[in-house]
Amino acid sequence: MFVLKSKYVKYTFSLIASLGVVYLLKTGLTYYIISKNIWPEANRDYSPFEINHIVAVCIGELYVLAIASSIYLMLTWLKERDRNKAIMENQNKIKLKYLKNQIQPHFFFNTLNNLYALSLESSNKVPDVIIKLSNLMEYVLYDIDDDKFVPLIKEIDYIQNYIEIEKLRFQNVEVRINLESDIDAIKVPPLLFISLIENAFKHGGVNNEKLKIKINFRIIKSKLEFEIINNFVFSHPIKSKKGIGLSNTKKRLKLIYKNNFNINQIIKFNFYIIKIQIPLSNED
Repeated sequence: MFVLKSKYVKYTFSLIASLGVVYLLKTGLTYYIISKNIWPEANRDYSPFEINHIVAVCIGELYVLAIASSIYLMLTWLKERDRNKAIMENQNKIKLKYLKNQIQPHFFFNTLNNLYALSLESSNKVPDVIIKLSNLMEYVLYDIDDDKFVPLIKEIDYIQNYIEIEKLRFQNVEVRINLESDIDAIKVPPLLFISLIENAFKHGGVNNEKLKIKINFRIIKSKLEFEIINNFVFSHPIKSKKGIGLSNTKKRLKLIYKNNFNINQIIKFNFYIIKIQIPLSNED
């Protein structure tokens, strides 16, 4: 215990004292109970408390102590490693839950604002918005729960419901979702892509006569690639803002996949492109 707590002076004195006690007990018991010859293996007779005998006994005890200490330290290290691993996993779960919970009220708040604006106009679109908002809430509250991964198909259904709500707000918008590979068995972290899709509407829809958004899902070399492309007006460039959006997505990717992911942002002509590549996950 002294070594683990870096109390080396106390450990040294305790070790010397322990060796002294062990030597006295071992030599005394041998001398008075078993034989006057306290070291029968030697080629001559030794008397108690001879320096050679003391050194020999202490070295033997140190061998035993070294083996026992090695086993104890190894078991302690394994136990501490497992404890730290459990703590890190728990911390990551808490961080992921926090990041995910940031997203949910954010989207519902925006959708309720849209619903409020439509209600002021006495729009006949209000019932459609309510139904689609109900579908979004059902997915968030019941389908994803606290699962780390969800089927990509369900995530795409959620995305489509969100897009339909945004189409009610934007008068002239074209959105295409392309599935270029078989994704039936693929699972992804829930609500991973929705912030990027919201950003495409928010930034691309500023002073844009026709907003075009293209979303691609494809499998490339055992990786799932998500790509979103939207046009925007150059007079209103995309500005980095504090908030959840892209920053939230990067933090979640880092927590879930460590460094085993790629995310790239490209501006080409009047198109803003984000690509994410993550490992395939089809585990139950």
